[in-house]
Amino acid sequence: MPIVKIEVCRPRPAAEVAALIDAVYHAQLEALQLPEDDKQIRYVEHKPEHFPVPPGKTENYTFVEYQMFPGRSLDAKRKLYRGIVERFGALGIQPRDIIIVLNEPPLDNWGLRGLPASEVDLGFNLNV
Repeated sequence: MPIVKIEVCRPRPAAEVAALIDAVYHAQLEALQLPEDDKQIRYVEHKPEHFPVPPGKTENYTFVEYQMFPGRSLDAKRKLYRGIVERFGALGIQPRDIIIVLNEPPLDNWGLRGLPASEVDLGFNLNV
């Protein structure tokens, strides 16, 4: 159940936004072996003056941030990074313009159905 935020610093047409969301969605399905209905991805477009481009990056700078349950292997994370970079590359975003950060709060820090996630049957395996 990752919650993903894609942040960019320039406007894009709706079709391109949909393609970016789809790219992240398919990369995470493949790498993290999630259920197909698990699609909590937000796209945030900042005004350029509110999101300065770091040195060495272009106006295509794209920041992808994950909040996800802990437990995935380093190999699964590598597969996720590669999958996103490859799919974004097909959309014209160069690897140097992509930053991906994974945050993995303990299951006790996720509230689901009024309970800590550590006490809920998640319905899928975290150890991939």
